[in-house]
Amino acid sequence: MKIRYDREVDAAYIRFCSQRPSEASESMQGVILYFTDKKQLVGIEILNASERFPIRNLHTLQFVS
Repeated sequence: MKIRYDREVDAAYIRFCSQRPSEASESMQGVILYFTDKKQLVGIEILNASERFPIRNLHTLQFVS
């Protein structure tokens, strides 16, 4: 998984795998889900990211299994 934040456009992109998406769907305003043609989720883009959560949290992620 890779997370990228673009300060210039205030967008965060979370990429789950290296496959290329073939379609996108806005699940809620400003949250875009990217899928392969087999409907596998490959990424999530969050627009206006700094308004939705503190950007510093991107650097302190915790994974729970």
